[in-house]
Amino acid sequence: MRLSTRNQLDGTVTSVTRGEAMAVVRVRLKGGDEITSSITRDAVDELGLASGAEVKVLVKSTEVTLGIE
Repeated sequence: MRLSTRNQLDGTVTSVTRGEAMAVVRVRLKGGDEITSSITRDAVDELGLASGAEVKVLVKSTEVTLGIE
């Protein structure tokens, strides 16, 4: 599959926490950092996501906001 998304990060699912309609998926990236994604429970099931699954994290955004104190 070819995608236009340029920010593609390889990682491994470390946990899947299911809510009523959504799930929170934590992914450890190759460099050791972690990233969290909120997706539907249906998407988790369709992708077969579980701890240990190898995934590609795709990040596409028109805005990234940073803040400092």
